[in-house]
Amino acid sequence: MTIDLLLALGKSFLFVLAAMLPILNPAATAPVFLSLTEGASPLTRTLLARRIAINAFWLMAGSMLVGSYVLDLFGISLPIVRIGGGLILAAMAWRLLGATPSMPDSRAALAESFTPEHARRQAFYPLTFPISCGPGSVAVAITVGVALHEASLVTSLVRMAGALVAVALVALLMFLAFRYAARLLHALGDAGTAVFLRLSAFILLCMGVQIVWDGASELVRTLWSSLPR
Repeated sequence: MTIDLLLALGKSFLFVLAAMLPILNPAATAPVFLSLTEGASPLTRTLLARRIAINAFWLMAGSMLVGSYVLDLFGISLPIVRIGGGLILAAMAWRLLGATPSMPDSRAALAESFTPEHARRQAFYPLTFPISCGPGSVAVAITVGVALHEASLVTSLVRMAGALVAVALVALLMFLAFRYAARLLHALGDAGTAVFLRLSAFILLCMGVQIVWDGASELVRTLWSSLPR
């Protein structure tokens, strides 16, 4: 029995890690984090990276554990979550694409205005949701949470424990990627970093459009299947 539970723990850990890490992709989101926190001090960015990682962990864990029940309570379907969240993500990415590069004097002004209190206010929206942990991630977490349920209560609890460990690992990787993003991009220089930031924003825009498309397609398929033949 113990071996079966350990296998269930390991399988759920690998399953959730394989499902969540590619869609969260902290390495790809790190340049966007840098762009949105331009002017912040290294200490403030470290504080933000820690808060974002903690917020992402609780958002993913909550989505897995109770997300499906919350949606049922309010009568909201997963396609609607995808469409609404995808629109927010696309709007944020569009704003990043249209942002003008900051000059040295404007960077100094940003550094003075980007206080730790300002950082705390932005830690959840938009830096955690929808930038770091978007609607696609939430939808996947809810779906994964449903798949982790078993007939046996003990097995279900063990599988949920493995899932939470996997989410904690992803949150740790997110913290490390954001914490050292500036150091990793320093080798690119200002011009290379600007190009990389624009490319990341464009990919984020495409992700938002893709999420909206997936949600709309699922709604259309549901409507089509409900039509009388």
